[in-house]
Amino acid sequence: MNFSGISYRSPLGKLLRSPLQWLPKEMQMTILQGKLKGKRWIVGSSQHGCWLGSYEYDKQQLLEQTIPAGSIVFDLGAHVGFHTLLASVLVGSSGRVFAFEPMPKNLHYLKQHLEMNQVQNVSVIEAAISDTDGVASFDLSASSFHGHLAAQGSLQVKTVSLDSLLEQGKIPLPDYIKMDVEGAEVAALQGMKAILARSHPTIVLATHGDDIQRQCRELLTAMGYQFRVIGGKPLESADELLVYHPSRYATGSLL
Repeated sequence: MNFSGISYRSPLGKLLRSPLQWLPKEMQMTILQGKLKGKRWIVGSSQHGCWLGSYEYDKQQLLEQTIPAGSIVFDLGAHVGFHTLLASVLVGSSGRVFAFEPMPKNLHYLKQHLEMNQVQNVSVIEAAISDTDGVASFDLSASSFHGHLAAQGSLQVKTVSLDSLLEQGKIPLPDYIKMDVEGAEVAALQGMKAILARSHPTIVLATHGDDIQRQCRELLTAMGYQFRVIGGKPLESADELLVYHPSRYATGSLL
């Protein structure tokens, strides 16, 4: 059931959410439903929808439909690890997940979630994705979801390009990329053009602003990629896209 789809503004939503405020932040809960049912989760690390099993419900369904067992998955902007854990389950013991996250607080919870669930097929890379390797300023923001690279940021973080990591032998070619990098999408894609050309990974792409989304589509279209909108918006204004290369699929279509 999609508990997160019940509006917090509705009487039912208010009634259901009211008791949740009393749960201790560091309390460990068992995820109630979905592919992660039975996994352990820290209540205060993110939204209650995570341990309820309904966090980003539609995206969960999409990942389950499109990540085959044995895949190599990159989680770019792993946050505290909900989708990392999901990808870990989906790829199984024959697959591998690489989780990229620069924010210290998020990394703390990400590592805790992997440890408490005894996850063995995930590697954590403490860095922000960009088009160059180096150090950049990072704005922590008021929410752990919205930290981003910014010239006025108070935190210095390591930046990496995926092409550089591949060239150094630190990562393999990916089959699948989940990407939510809070405005750094264009730079991130520029920094993985060699990977995109070689392995044509399928991408679940979150974009932040119509102009950034247009630039991403232009770059990816030039490389032969096609798009499906996630959600009901028109393509030009959609903030999440399923991006795929027909060469990976016998029918030329992902779904």
